[in-house]
Amino acid sequence: MSSITVDTISTPRNASSGCLVVAHRREISASVVEFSLRAPDGTRLPDWSPGAHIDVILDDGTTRQYSLCGDRWDAHTYRIAVQRESGGSGGSIALHDTVREGDTLRFGGPRNNFRLAPSGRYLFVAGGIGITPLLPMIHQAELLGTDWRLLYLGRSRTTLAYADELAAFTDRVTIHCADEFGRADLNSWRPIDSVERVYACGPARLLDDIEAWGAPPSGHPAKVERFTASAKSSSPATAFDVVAARSGRSTTVAVDETVVIALRRIGVDVLTSCGQGVCGTCETGVVAGRPDHRDSLLNDAERSSSECLFPCVSRSLDTQLVLDI
Repeated sequence: MSSITVDTISTPRNASSGCLVVAHRREISASVVEFSLRAPDGTRLPDWSPGAHIDVILDDGTTRQYSLCGDRWDAHTYRIAVQRESGGSGGSIALHDTVREGDTLRFGGPRNNFRLAPSGRYLFVAGGIGITPLLPMIHQAELLGTDWRLLYLGRSRTTLAYADELAAFTDRVTIHCADEFGRADLNSWRPIDSVERVYACGPARLLDDIEAWGAPPSGHPAKVERFTASAKSSSPATAFDVVAARSGRSTTVAVDETVVIALRRIGVDVLTSCGQGVCGTCETGVVAGRPDHRDSLLNDAERSSSECLFPCVSRSLDTQLVLDI
C-alpha cells in the first residue's frame, strides 16, 4: 500500500497506536528505502497477518499507510518499504530525506483489508512497490506448502524492491521490466481453472486490467489492493439524510460533503484515517438504506449485501441511510 494524505488523524478500532523506533534503515532499490521498526522499550508488537498495513503519522500530522512486508513471526519488528514519490504530496520524500536510525515515528494499526484466503494455488501480481503486501503472502504459501506463482512488473530492474529476496524462487517468479520487454501481456496470466486465486497490488492501470478478467472458473474474482481509491459509482451525488441509530441523531448530507463530516456536525464522531476509502478504518455497519459504495475495499458480493460502508467516501442510493453508530 502506497502513501495516502489525510486531513484527520484517528486511531483505528481494534488496533494499537503509539511510537516506533527506526532500528534499521537500508536502500533496497534506486527509489525504495526499507525501515525496520521496533517498540521504544523493545516489547512485543501487535500481531499481524499477510496483507496487513500500519499507519505512519508524520510530524506535520498527515498519515501514510504502508504494508508490512517483513517476517510476521518476528514479534518485535515491523518492516515497511517506502518508494520515493517525487510527484506526490511529500510524505515519502520526508521519510527518505529526514528519517534516520534512532528516530521515532508515531503509528496506528496494524489493520488488514487484504487478507489471504485459503486456496490450492495462488497467482500473485505485483506492480512496482506493490510487491510489499505480497511478500508475506508468498512466505505464507511456502510455509503451508501451497503452490504459487508471481508476476513482478516494473519499469527497470534497478527499481525493483526485494528482487534479491525473490531470487530463491526462480522457478515460481517471473520478472517483467518494461525497458527490456515492453508492456506485459496480462491476459496470458489469467487463471484457467477452478483452483487458483489471484492477489494483486500496484498502479491503477494494472489493477483495472486484472479486474477486467472478471470472475475465473473458480468464481473467486481477483483480490486487489489499490494505492488510491477507484471511486467507482455510476450514481450522481445527491443529498440524503443520515441517521446515527445508537443516539437517534440525524442530519442531511449535502452534495458537497461526506457522511463523516455531516455526522461530526451533529456530534457523532467517526474514526478515519485515509479519507479515500482505501484503509478501512471508518468501516460502519448499515441498519437500513442502500449504500452507494465508492470505496476500493469491498468486493461485489460485499457491496450487494449492504451490511457496511465506508462513510469517508460512500453515500446513499436512498433518501435516508441508517448507520450502526
